[in-house]
Amino acid sequence: MFTTERSTRSLQGPLLPLRRLSALAAVVAALSAPLGATAQTDAYAEVNRLVRAGQLNDALAKADQYLAGKPKDPQMRFLKGVIQTEGGKTADAITTFAKLTEDYPELPEPYNNLAVLYAGQSQFDKARAALEMAIRTNPSYATAHENLGDVYAKLASQAYSKALQLDANNTGAAPKLSLIRNLFAGGKSAVAPVAAPAEVAKAPSAAAPVTSAPAAAPAEPAKTAAAPAAAGNDAVEAAVQAWAKAWSSKDMKGYLGAYAPNFTPAGGQSRAAWESERRARIVPRNRIDVDIDDLKVSVDGNRAVARFSQAYRSDAVNVTSRKTLHMVRQGDRWLIVRESTGS
Repeated sequence: MFTTERSTRSLQGPLLPLRRLSALAAVVAALSAPLGATAQTDAYAEVNRLVRAGQLNDALAKADQYLAGKPKDPQMRFLKGVIQTEGGKTADAITTFAKLTEDYPELPEPYNNLAVLYAGQSQFDKARAALEMAIRTNPSYATAHENLGDVYAKLASQAYSKALQLDANNTGAAPKLSLIRNLFAGGKSAVAPVAAPAEVAKAPSAAAPVTSAPAAAPAEPAKTAAAPAAAGNDAVEAAVQAWAKAWSSKDMKGYLGAYAPNFTPAGGQSRAAWESERRARIVPRNRIDVDIDDLKVSVDGNRAVARFSQAYRSDAVNVTSRKTLHMVRQGDRWLIVRESTGS
């Protein structure tokens, strides 16, 4: 859901939620069936790997290389638009998704993502039109319906704001505007992460952390035994929240300091290259919000696993995903040694 400015003027907000790729993949598979399935899978897997490793420039180059030979491939073009969106290349992403809607008007996801990008530029009329096309293509597309509701609310808030600017004594518009502002201010985007490559967008695991059932008797010894574990859980939760706070505030010292010296970046990347890439992706952003929800922790001695839902919002991206952090205790601190998304 959008967040709002505190002004009564035209309301600005982050992007609408973007849809996962999973629903698109099945449709695209049928469209692309005549092409070499194995070669396609290998190409998609390589682009996915680069995206997971945060190597967006390399991922984009691989996508372009593939599209040079198969310029009409809808899946790779969709992935290209996702990479451009993630990399903050909004104008390029709009062009990519707009062309996809022209060539494959039967696919609803490109319309949805196009609407998200328009909404991020406050072009809500264009966003509305794109979402209506998505729904016309697939009337059961729940994400597009929700996004359209958000767009209508934004358009209404702008209209009420304009009414108040023209007539400050308008007693009818003020409470309506306040109601919409409170609606956006009070809710988090619970679903619909950014459209991601198929491997990244797998359904999150429902596996819960292993915890020990309390002993039936005697009562006092059970409490005594549980106390250290509870204290460990609290410390891990505090470390995860501090990591998210440092990320949100772009405190690179605190953010990078949350990772252990033996942290292993994904994709075989070196620690130095990973830190350089993280700085390049975090520091230039005007705004970053990282919210942690449904945090579950399991502690086993000096090791712990934290699983949670992560809502990430920045200038051009709104993503909700499952995240797992593997942590170790070093002295009085819990540090991250490995992290994964979608599990």
